[in-house]
Amino acid sequence: MTAWERFVETFFKPAMIAQYWPDILKGVLVTVEIAAAVVVTGLVLGLALATMRAYRLAFLNALIVVFVDVFRALPPLVAILLIYFGFPSIGISLPSFVVLWLVLSFVLAAFAEEIFWAGITSTPKGQWEAARSTGLTFSTTLAHVVLPQAIRLGVPPLTNRTIAITKNTALGTVIGVGEILNQATTAQSFTGNATPLMMGAIAYIALFVPVVVLGRWIETRFAWRRA
Repeated sequence: MTAWERFVETFFKPAMIAQYWPDILKGVLVTVEIAAAVVVTGLVLGLALATMRAYRLAFLNALIVVFVDVFRALPPLVAILLIYFGFPSIGISLPSFVVLWLVLSFVLAAFAEEIFWAGITSTPKGQWEAARSTGLTFSTTLAHVVLPQAIRLGVPPLTNRTIAITKNTALGTVIGVGEILNQATTAQSFTGNATPLMMGAIAYIALFVPVVVLGRWIETRFAWRRA
């Protein structure tokens, strides 16, 4: 057997591809479901927290800052293991899918809140004063004058952060979520062949390269134009 034949036999064995591609495809669908849920939940929660923080209620702001700092500092894997294996001891048992969704959503929300908050605080004071002088309330000014600018300013950094966090769906393999890596490693453990892992790697590339390209387009589309 030549070196090329050994390489194909190890990483691209046709029989393995035919046998396990339905499992890899199933993992892709689970990964897409989790990633979509995380993006929606995380961004909405992050925007909501930044909006509440703008009202500068001391106790509420302290809670938000603690939440943000904890989930920005805590590795997602540690949070996943803590919730999945630790919470049952206090009578709270959550499905693995829900645990992965919640943890990644909270991590994304923590970073999104800081990005949106930076956009809110960077809005010139004169715009607040001008809007209030026309009779707009604080809430109306925030919703119609400040937040649109904050969201647009936050799009470029949010795009990269969102892509980075959604790739952490692979961490679901440690608690049995049937995403791409879980399906690939399970198949590899049964076959002793690296072909399923290569299939998983190709699936990740096929899934996330278009997302990266879309992210680059969004960054360009929403970037502030130079005068």
